[in-house]
Amino acid sequence: MAEANPDPTPVVDSRRVWTTLITNTAYLTGLLTLDHSLKKHGSKYPLVALYTDTFPPEGHRALDVRGIPKKHVRYLLPKASKDFSNDPRFYDCWSKLTPFSLVEYDRVVQLDSDMLILRDMDELMELELDPPSMGGKGNRVFGASHACVCNPLKKPHYPKDWVPENCAFTSQHDTPDAAQKQGAPSSFGLGIPNGGLQVVNPSNQVYQLIENKMSDESAMDYDFADQSLLGDLFSGRWVAIPYVYNALKTLRHQGVHHQIWRDDQVKNIHYILSPKPWDEEPGKGAEESHEWWWKVNAERLDAEKQRGISDGF
Repeated sequence: MAEANPDPTPVVDSRRVWTTLITNTAYLTGLLTLDHSLKKHGSKYPLVALYTDTFPPEGHRALDVRGIPKKHVRYLLPKASKDFSNDPRFYDCWSKLTPFSLVEYDRVVQLDSDMLILRDMDELMELELDPPSMGGKGNRVFGASHACVCNPLKKPHYPKDWVPENCAFTSQHDTPDAAQKQGAPSSFGLGIPNGGLQVVNPSNQVYQLIENKMSDESAMDYDFADQSLLGDLFSGRWVAIPYVYNALKTLRHQGVHHQIWRDDQVKNIHYILSPKPWDEEPGKGAEESHEWWWKVNAERLDAEKQRGISDGF
Protein backbone atom coordinates (compact mmCIF):
# COMPACT_ATOMS: atom_id res chain seq x y z
CA MET A 1 0.00 0.00 0.00
CA ALA A 2 1.33 3.46 -0.92
CA GLU A 3 2.65 5.60 1.90
CA ALA A 4 -0.08 7.91 3.17
CA ASN A 5 2.20 10.82 3.99
CA PRO A 6 5.38 10.69 1.87
CA ASP A 7 6.13 14.39 2.42
CA PRO A 8 5.61 15.39 6.08
CA THR A 9 6.29 19.07 5.46
CA PRO A 10 3.82 21.30 7.31
CA VAL A 11 1.72 23.55 5.06
CA VAL A 12 0.84 25.93 7.94
CA ASP A 13 2.73 27.46 10.84
CA SER A 14 0.75 25.66 13.53
CA ARG A 15 1.33 22.38 15.35
CA ARG A 16 -2.42 21.89 15.73
CA VAL A 17 -4.80 21.91 12.79
CA TRP A 18 -8.29 21.10 11.64
CA THR A 19 -8.34 19.01 8.46
CA THR A 20 -11.05 18.05 6.00
CA LEU A 21 -10.93 15.68 3.05
CA ILE A 22 -11.97 16.90 -0.41
CA THR A 23 -12.02 14.64 -3.48
CA ASN A 24 -14.34 16.59 -5.84
CA THR A 25 -16.30 19.83 -6.07
CA ALA A 26 -19.60 18.30 -4.88
CA TYR A 27 -18.60 19.08 -1.29
CA LEU A 28 -16.56 22.22 -1.98
CA THR A 29 -19.30 24.68 -1.04
CA GLY A 30 -19.63 22.79 2.24
CA LEU A 31 -15.87 23.01 2.86
CA LEU A 32 -15.81 26.76 2.21
CA THR A 33 -18.69 27.37 4.60
CA LEU A 34 -17.09 25.08 7.21
CA ASP A 35 -13.90 27.14 6.99
CA HIS A 36 -15.90 30.36 7.30
CA SER A 37 -17.76 29.04 10.36
CA LEU A 38 -14.52 28.06 12.12
CA LYS A 39 -13.16 31.56 11.59
CA LYS A 40 -16.47 33.17 12.54
CA HIS A 41 -16.32 31.53 15.97
CA GLY A 42 -12.73 32.59 16.52
CA SER A 43 -10.79 29.34 16.19
CA LYS A 44 -7.07 29.88 16.75
CA TYR A 45 -6.23 27.00 14.43
CA PRO A 46 -6.25 26.77 10.62
CA LEU A 47 -8.27 24.36 8.48
CA VAL A 48 -6.14 22.38 6.03
CA ALA A 49 -7.88 20.86 3.00
CA LEU A 50 -6.61 17.34 2.28
CA TYR A 51 -7.10 16.84 -1.46
CA THR A 52 -6.71 13.76 -3.63
CA ASP A 53 -5.69 13.46 -7.29
CA THR A 54 -9.37 13.57 -8.28
CA PHE A 55 -9.79 17.16 -7.05
CA PRO A 56 -10.06 19.39 -10.16
CA PRO A 57 -8.30 22.66 -11.11
CA GLU A 58 -11.36 24.85 -10.46
CA GLY A 59 -11.43 23.45 -6.92
CA HIS A 60 -7.79 24.35 -6.39
CA ARG A 61 -8.45 27.89 -7.64
CA ALA A 62 -11.34 28.25 -5.19
CA LEU A 63 -9.14 27.24 -2.25
CA ASP A 64 -6.20 29.35 -3.36
CA VAL A 65 -8.16 32.56 -3.89
CA ARG A 66 -9.59 32.23 -0.38
CA GLY A 67 -6.21 31.46 1.17
CA ILE A 68 -7.23 28.03 2.48
CA PRO A 69 -4.09 25.89 2.92
CA LYS A 70 -4.08 22.46 1.29
CA LYS A 71 -2.11 19.24 1.22
CA HIS A 72 -2.09 16.43 -1.31
CA VAL A 73 -2.94 13.01 0.14
CA ARG A 74 -3.22 9.54 -1.35
CA TYR A 75 -6.62 8.07 -2.07
CA LEU A 76 -6.82 5.16 0.37
CA LEU A 77 -8.63 1.89 -0.28
CA PRO A 78 -8.33 -1.51 1.41
CA LYS A 79 -6.41 -4.23 -0.37
CA ALA A 80 -9.59 -6.31 -0.66
CA SER A 81 -12.37 -4.44 -2.43
CA LYS A 82 -15.88 -4.19 -1.04
CA ASP A 83 -19.04 -3.23 -2.88
CA PHE A 84 -20.35 0.06 -1.46
CA SER A 85 -22.81 0.67 -4.31
CA ASN A 86 -25.61 1.10 -1.75
CA ASP A 87 -23.57 3.89 -0.15
CA PRO A 88 -20.92 5.11 -2.64
CA ARG A 89 -19.78 7.81 -0.19
CA PHE A 90 -17.94 5.09 1.74
CA TYR A 91 -15.38 4.66 -1.06
CA ASP A 92 -14.03 8.10 -0.13
CA CYS A 93 -14.20 7.47 3.62
CA TRP A 94 -11.07 5.32 3.84
CA SER A 95 -8.98 8.40 3.07
CA LYS A 96 -10.31 9.98 6.28
CA LEU A 97 -7.81 7.73 8.08
CA THR A 98 -4.97 9.85 6.65
CA PRO A 99 -4.79 12.26 9.63
CA PHE A 100 -3.28 9.49 11.76
CA SER A 101 -0.23 9.73 9.47
CA LEU A 102 0.20 13.54 9.52
CA VAL A 103 3.17 13.45 11.89
CA GLU A 104 4.20 17.02 11.02
CA TYR A 105 1.44 18.07 13.48
CA ASP A 106 0.99 17.34 17.19
CA ARG A 107 -2.80 17.33 17.00
CA VAL A 108 -5.17 16.93 14.07
CA VAL A 109 -8.94 17.22 14.34
CA GLN A 110 -10.48 15.78 11.20
CA LEU A 111 -13.84 17.27 10.17
CA ASP A 112 -16.25 16.25 7.43
CA SER A 113 -16.95 18.98 4.86
CA ASP A 114 -20.70 18.70 5.50
CA MET A 115 -20.34 20.18 8.97
CA LEU A 116 -21.10 23.65 10.32
CA ILE A 117 -19.44 25.08 13.42
CA LEU A 118 -21.99 26.80 15.67
CA ARG A 119 -19.78 27.47 18.70
CA ASP A 120 -16.07 27.55 19.44
CA MET A 121 -14.66 24.07 20.07
CA ASP A 122 -10.92 24.77 20.19
CA GLU A 123 -10.84 22.78 23.43
CA LEU A 124 -10.67 19.63 21.29
CA MET A 125 -7.06 20.61 20.58
CA GLU A 126 -6.40 20.01 24.31
CA LEU A 127 -8.32 16.73 24.73
CA GLU A 128 -6.12 14.27 26.62
CA LEU A 129 -5.01 11.43 24.34
CA ASP A 130 -2.25 8.84 24.45
CA PRO A 131 1.11 10.19 23.28
CA PRO A 132 2.36 8.87 19.91
CA SER A 133 5.09 6.98 21.77
CA MET A 134 2.47 4.53 23.08
CA GLY A 135 2.03 3.28 19.51
CA GLY A 136 -1.71 2.67 19.78
CA LYS A 137 -1.43 0.41 22.84
CA GLY A 138 -3.12 2.75 25.34
CA ASN A 139 -6.77 3.35 26.18
CA ARG A 140 -7.08 6.85 24.69
CA VAL A 141 -5.89 6.29 21.12
CA PHE A 142 -8.17 8.91 19.54
CA GLY A 143 -11.31 10.89 20.30
CA ALA A 144 -14.68 10.78 18.52
CA SER A 145 -18.41 10.82 19.11
CA HIS A 146 -20.40 7.63 18.80
CA ALA A 147 -22.07 6.66 15.55
CA CYS A 148 -25.85 6.58 15.83
CA VAL A 149 -26.72 2.94 15.13
CA CYS A 150 -30.51 3.34 15.24
CA ASN A 151 -30.96 3.35 11.45
CA PRO A 152 -33.81 5.88 11.78
CA LEU A 153 -34.35 5.98 8.00
CA LYS A 154 -34.75 2.18 8.02
CA LYS A 155 -32.22 1.64 5.23
CA PRO A 156 -32.54 -2.04 4.27
CA HIS A 157 -28.84 -2.62 3.61
CA TYR A 158 -27.80 -1.53 7.11
CA PRO A 159 -26.74 -4.31 9.52
CA LYS A 160 -29.52 -6.00 11.49
CA ASP A 161 -27.91 -5.06 14.82
CA TRP A 162 -28.21 -1.34 14.01
CA VAL A 163 -31.17 -0.83 16.33
CA PRO A 164 -31.91 1.76 19.08
CA GLU A 165 -31.15 -0.72 21.87
CA ASN A 166 -27.52 -0.90 20.68
CA CYS A 167 -27.12 2.86 20.29
CA ALA A 168 -24.95 4.74 22.78
CA PHE A 169 -27.17 7.82 22.53
CA THR A 170 -30.23 5.82 23.64
CA SER A 171 -28.40 5.10 26.90
CA GLN A 172 -28.29 8.86 27.60
CA HIS A 173 -31.99 9.65 27.15
CA ASP A 174 -32.58 9.72 30.92
CA THR A 175 -29.57 11.96 31.60
CA PRO A 176 -29.77 14.73 28.97
CA ASP A 177 -27.81 17.23 31.08
CA ALA A 178 -24.87 14.84 31.32
CA ALA A 179 -25.13 14.06 27.59
CA GLN A 180 -24.08 17.65 26.79
CA LYS A 181 -20.81 17.18 28.68
CA GLN A 182 -19.82 13.54 28.27
CA GLY A 183 -20.23 10.68 25.87
CA ALA A 184 -21.40 7.19 26.75
CA PRO A 185 -18.48 4.78 27.28
CA SER A 186 -16.73 3.97 24.00
CA SER A 187 -17.44 0.28 24.60
CA PHE A 188 -21.20 0.77 24.82
CA GLY A 189 -23.40 -1.13 22.39
CA LEU A 190 -21.66 -1.66 19.06
CA GLY A 191 -18.81 0.64 20.10
CA ILE A 192 -18.50 2.35 16.71
CA PRO A 193 -17.21 5.93 16.43
CA ASN A 194 -18.65 8.26 13.82
CA GLY A 195 -15.85 9.05 11.37
CA GLY A 196 -17.02 12.60 10.73
CA LEU A 197 -14.91 14.04 13.52
CA GLN A 198 -11.74 12.43 14.80
CA VAL A 199 -9.35 13.90 17.36
CA VAL A 200 -5.91 12.46 16.64
CA ASN A 201 -2.32 12.59 17.86
CA PRO A 202 -0.64 11.53 14.60
CA SER A 203 1.70 8.56 14.95
CA ASN A 204 3.52 6.43 12.40
CA GLN A 205 3.06 3.39 14.64
CA VAL A 206 -0.70 3.90 14.99
CA TYR A 207 -1.03 4.51 11.27
CA GLN A 208 0.90 1.31 10.60
CA LEU A 209 -1.66 -0.62 12.67
CA ILE A 210 -4.43 0.97 10.59
CA GLU A 211 -2.65 0.21 7.33
CA ASN A 212 -2.09 -3.41 8.35
CA LYS A 213 -5.77 -3.74 9.11
CA MET A 214 -6.69 -2.25 5.74
CA SER A 215 -4.44 -4.81 4.06
CA ASP A 216 -6.19 -7.66 5.83
CA GLU A 217 -9.01 -9.63 4.20
CA SER A 218 -11.19 -8.80 7.23
CA ALA A 219 -11.58 -5.24 5.88
CA MET A 220 -14.14 -6.78 3.53
CA ASP A 221 -16.45 -7.13 6.54
CA TYR A 222 -16.54 -3.44 7.39
CA ASP A 223 -19.94 -2.07 6.38
CA PHE A 224 -19.01 1.49 7.35
CA ALA A 225 -15.44 1.75 6.08
CA ASP A 226 -13.14 3.86 8.27
CA GLN A 227 -15.36 4.01 11.33
CA SER A 228 -15.96 0.26 11.35
CA LEU A 229 -12.21 -0.33 11.16
CA LEU A 230 -11.41 2.09 13.99
CA GLY A 231 -14.15 0.68 16.21
CA ASP A 232 -12.83 -2.84 15.68
CA LEU A 233 -9.08 -2.15 15.82
CA PHE A 234 -9.27 0.06 18.93
CA SER A 235 -12.37 -1.44 20.54
CA GLY A 236 -13.09 0.28 23.86
CA ARG A 237 -9.78 2.16 23.65
CA TRP A 238 -10.97 5.45 22.21
CA VAL A 239 -12.33 8.52 23.97
CA ALA A 240 -16.05 9.07 23.46
CA ILE A 241 -16.75 12.80 23.39
CA PRO A 242 -20.29 14.22 23.68
CA TYR A 243 -22.63 14.47 20.71
CA VAL A 244 -22.38 18.29 20.70
CA TYR A 245 -19.05 18.06 18.82
CA ASN A 246 -20.48 15.93 16.01
CA ALA A 247 -24.21 16.49 16.23
CA LEU A 248 -25.65 14.26 13.51
CA LYS A 249 -28.66 16.15 12.18
CA THR A 250 -30.90 13.06 12.47
CA LEU A 251 -30.41 12.98 16.27
CA ARG A 252 -32.62 16.08 16.41
CA HIS A 253 -35.55 14.27 14.80
CA GLN A 254 -38.51 13.47 17.01
CA GLY A 255 -38.28 9.83 18.04
CA VAL A 256 -34.57 9.46 17.33
CA HIS A 257 -32.58 11.21 20.08
CA HIS A 258 -34.53 14.43 20.57
CA GLN A 259 -34.33 13.64 24.31
CA ILE A 260 -30.68 14.73 24.46
CA TRP A 261 -30.54 17.28 21.62
CA ARG A 262 -30.35 20.94 22.62
CA ASP A 263 -29.98 23.57 19.93
CA ASP A 264 -28.22 25.95 22.30
CA GLN A 265 -25.56 23.38 23.26
CA VAL A 266 -24.58 22.02 19.84
CA LYS A 267 -21.11 23.16 18.77
CA ASN A 268 -20.90 21.41 15.42
CA ILE A 269 -23.79 20.08 13.34
CA HIS A 270 -23.10 17.29 10.86
CA TYR A 271 -25.38 17.23 7.80
CA ILE A 272 -25.17 13.48 7.23
CA LEU A 273 -27.03 11.75 4.40
CA SER A 274 -28.70 13.42 1.41
CA PRO A 275 -29.75 16.01 0.53
CA LYS A 276 -27.02 18.35 1.69
CA PRO A 277 -28.16 21.91 2.44
CA TRP A 278 -26.30 23.28 -0.61
CA ASP A 279 -28.21 20.88 -2.87
CA GLU A 280 -31.42 22.71 -1.96
CA GLU A 281 -32.68 26.27 -2.23
CA PRO A 282 -32.69 28.67 0.72
CA GLY A 283 -36.04 28.53 2.52
CA LYS A 284 -36.91 25.20 0.90
CA GLY A 285 -34.78 22.91 3.03
CA ALA A 286 -35.73 19.36 3.98
CA GLU A 287 -35.49 20.35 7.63
CA GLU A 288 -35.10 23.37 9.88
CA SER A 289 -31.43 22.80 10.65
CA HIS A 290 -30.56 23.26 6.97
CA GLU A 291 -31.58 26.91 7.32
CA TRP A 292 -28.78 27.39 9.87
CA TRP A 293 -26.33 26.43 7.14
CA TRP A 294 -27.90 28.75 4.58
CA LYS A 295 -27.66 31.70 6.97
CA VAL A 296 -23.91 31.19 7.49
CA ASN A 297 -23.36 30.47 3.80
CA ALA A 298 -25.01 33.80 2.94
CA GLU A 299 -22.66 35.56 5.38
CA ARG A 300 -19.69 33.87 3.68
CA LEU A 301 -20.82 34.88 0.19
CA ASP A 302 -21.33 38.49 1.30
CA ALA A 303 -17.85 38.62 2.83
CA GLU A 304 -16.30 37.07 -0.28
CA LYS A 305 -18.12 39.49 -2.57
CA GLN A 306 -16.52 42.37 -0.69
CA ARG A 307 -13.13 40.75 -1.40
CA GLY A 308 -13.96 40.42 -5.09
CA ILE A 309 -14.46 36.63 -4.96
CA SER A 310 -17.39 35.31 -6.97
CA ASP A 311 -16.76 31.92 -8.56
CA GLY A 312 -20.06 30.14 -8.02
CA PHE A 313 -18.89 28.10 -5.03
